[in-house]
Amino acid sequence: MNRIVHFSTGVMRMGMRMGVRAGTQKRWLATHAETPAATTTGDGKTLLEKALNAPPKNTWTKDEISSIYNTPLMELTYAAATLHRKHHPHNTVQTCTLLSIKTGGCTEDCSYCAQSSRYSTGLTATKLSTLETVMAAAREAKANGSTRFCMGAAWRDMSGRTRGLERIKDMVREVRGLGMEVCVTLGMLNSKAAEELKGAGLTAYNHNLDTSREFYPKVITTRGFDERLQTIENVRNAGISVCTGGILGLGETAEDHVSFLHTLSTLPEHPESVPINALVPIKGTPLGENKKVPFDSFLRVVATARILMPGSIVRLAAGRINLTEEQQVLAFFAGANAVFTGERMLTTECSGFEADRRLFEKWGLVNMKAFRGEENEGAEVVAEASRSGKVEEVIERV
Repeated sequence: MNRIVHFSTGVMRMGMRMGVRAGTQKRWLATHAETPAATTTGDGKTLLEKALNAPPKNTWTKDEISSIYNTPLMELTYAAATLHRKHHPHNTVQTCTLLSIKTGGCTEDCSYCAQSSRYSTGLTATKLSTLETVMAAAREAKANGSTRFCMGAAWRDMSGRTRGLERIKDMVREVRGLGMEVCVTLGMLNSKAAEELKGAGLTAYNHNLDTSREFYPKVITTRGFDERLQTIENVRNAGISVCTGGILGLGETAEDHVSFLHTLSTLPEHPESVPINALVPIKGTPLGENKKVPFDSFLRVVATARILMPGSIVRLAAGRINLTEEQQVLAFFAGANAVFTGERMLTTECSGFEADRRLFEKWGLVNMKAFRGEENEGAEVVAEASRSGKVEEVIERV
């Protein structure tokens, strides 16, 4: 196992020994496995077989998702890898860079966040970045292989921020001019602002659900769960790709993972992008002493997300730096196909450009082209249909 193992040379034959020595991985899983959610109805194996041979759908039930989620982990991971290969190039991973363009001073009470003005985290609030600062960061990201550039501002919402919105639209136009995908996360967004951002060329808007509807009030009280869903609807109606996911390790249960995935996978259209974050505890926040989420729990969410939403991009987001190289590769095998790269991700550390270059080279990973490669229009149509669950309606057009 000292030799380099490439995805492109027999990764499916690796099966249960992917990424680590088989015996070591089995011992790790035996000693670190989470207690699964109670399975109520349904046969997980049968559901996996159906998922492998059926078009994507957004009519999943919680019972079905629970059965899939609680499938033995090796079987679940292998099934996710098999389905992933039906919808995506197996070794292609998108690299994204996230820049904080307005840090700190947020009035919300998100229990995990260093940028809340309610907590003493030692973070200094800043004003909105200049266009020149943003473009310098975007050019550096592109030079290092990133194909999506994301910008985050610590605001509750965009209401009354007319001048700020105009400046951000300029940023979107200029970054898009580099040939990169552009994503922003600015808090709650109304329909008018969404349409303006779409007109500026915005590719995607991030607005995470964070966790399950049931657990959500224990994490945030200043913004309702349904308000998050409304922003997602406004973004989708404006024709902007939806980027929405959550954070693992907030103190939630396996049942919360099932509920969270149920909400995501039953949206009117599957999200274009599903970021999976592992909590990075920040001293001074209410969750600053939380323990790291167990890797098997993290992997179950990644694999189940891939099965439920086969056409979506599943992004390894905050906390990836705390995963071992082998754990990251196992997550890629299970269907993750995007990462954030660069020295920082908003206020937390991130895997650097050089470290990710070495990772990609060692494991035979290929960087995804911007817009998934626009030269293949037919593939783009199928990918979009896959996300929306309407594959059969467009097959003839391709």
